[in-house]
Amino acid sequence: MRRAKATLGSAVFLVAAPGTVAVLIPWLLSGWQFRDPQPWWTPVWVQVIGGLLIAIGAAGLVHAFGKFVVEGFGTPSPSAPPNRLVVGGLYRFVRNPMYVTVLAAILGQALLFGQWGLALYAAITWCGVAAFVRWREEPALARRFGADYTAYRKAVRAWWPRLRPWDPGELGPERVIAARGQFG
Repeated sequence: MRRAKATLGSAVFLVAAPGTVAVLIPWLLSGWQFRDPQPWWTPVWVQVIGGLLIAIGAAGLVHAFGKFVVEGFGTPSPSAPPNRLVVGGLYRFVRNPMYVTVLAAILGQALLFGQWGLALYAAITWCGVAAFVRWREEPALARRFGADYTAYRKAVRAWWPRLRPWDPGELGPERVIAARGQFG
């Protein structure tokens, strides 16, 4: 029952929050219309990269949301947070994969459609998200998960993915046993 509620809550939050930021607002700004004539910076290969960013962003976002259900028994929504710190999957590479994937999808749309306005929207969105993460989300996670979050924060960068996945065993021998229960 707990997992079913987490699944439903995550699905609703996925549509409401990232759906609005990465789908609805870009559509309102651009109408998902290809700019005609295409600007100099949108040759076909740039549009292909844009399409790939959209696909990678969408897949990564769904994966990251799924980790909250499977690993954290909660949702990404602050109103129904997970019971455990979520550090599996994409979270082993970057602390904020949901935000990174949403930004990738927005930038992908800017490249695909040749819309400078979407690139500007992505930059403004990142500034707001980065401020929210720094001043609201990180302190809340530190209070909720304590030393485990502090160790995770030191090991995994917020915005730029690691080249190899983080292993909770990197916490050091004195913390590995506790980490196996928390991060397992």
